[in-house]
Amino acid sequence: MAMDSRNPMIVASNDISRSHILDRLSAIPEEEVWLAEQRSEHTRRAYRQDVAHFLTTLQITSRTELRKIDRVAIIAWQSSMKSAGVKASTIRRRLSALSSLFKHLVKVKAADQNPVRDIKRPRINRKRGTTPSFSQKEARVVLDAPTNKTIIGLRDRAILSVGFQVGLRRSEIVSLQVNSHHVNAGYPSLRYQLKGGTENSLAINPQTSQRINEYLLAAGHADDYDGPLFRPVRGNRKDLEPRRYLDPVAVDRILRKYAKKSLGIERGYSAHSMRATFITTALNNGASLEDVQEAVGHADPSTTKLYDRRGYNPEKAASFFANY
Repeated sequence: MAMDSRNPMIVASNDISRSHILDRLSAIPEEEVWLAEQRSEHTRRAYRQDVAHFLTTLQITSRTELRKIDRVAIIAWQSSMKSAGVKASTIRRRLSALSSLFKHLVKVKAADQNPVRDIKRPRINRKRGTTPSFSQKEARVVLDAPTNKTIIGLRDRAILSVGFQVGLRRSEIVSLQVNSHHVNAGYPSLRYQLKGGTENSLAINPQTSQRINEYLLAAGHADDYDGPLFRPVRGNRKDLEPRRYLDPVAVDRILRKYAKKSLGIERGYSAHSMRATFITTALNNGASLEDVQEAVGHADPSTTKLYDRRGYNPEKAASFFANY
């Protein structure tokens, strides 16, 4: 019989190391495994917040309590959200997040049932979205509102252009790197990650490309290829690590700042309004639904249609005919 020439001390050490790693892996709760399986950081953050809301509302303090939750507790949670005036879409999303968690727990036999599965969800409008959009004229005014005399103004002009003329989500805008802006088949393009983690690349409006280049030239980080494209202006030198990305909320603030400055509008609009405006404008100017769907990264054309405001004619509202 052949002798094992390996050093017995090393073999024993390796075995102990493997055992220690396995012990650590087995100690990871299934709730964390479920969260890690979500491909998008946006989804993981939303799901974490939704489950945390459930735990806080019902004062659940342990995994054992969570895994024994029944249908009555879910109904109580849903009722408390309705009483607090939470939007139907938010309630549906929170229920979906919790249902996804329990589906995973049941699959790995960490829970006996999914108490959310048969809960009736509140209805929402599936034919038309509720995100307010700008008219083409309003969008043009907002796009031109930031000054081109300062770095902040040039940055904000470029951000608004990416929102209105490319249709990216705010999370996609702030995650762009300098090398995301490139030339593909002779056209200026943006490369970025979609909501689910899939990489997307699309040709962009030449004005958007010009505004990005003007901002990079003034900001001085055009050669920092793997660094963030849009950055906080203060305390963010390119020789510092890590270079700071903008917070997604900053995109909302930027839009509202210039909507107020140029249109006198203080409320109601968010970064998603730029996305709705982009979809409506592109469709209205002759782009096909399929091309717009691909540009904004929707898996289903019905989702893209939710943002289409072409059928919304406020001047024909019945209320204008109710004269007394």
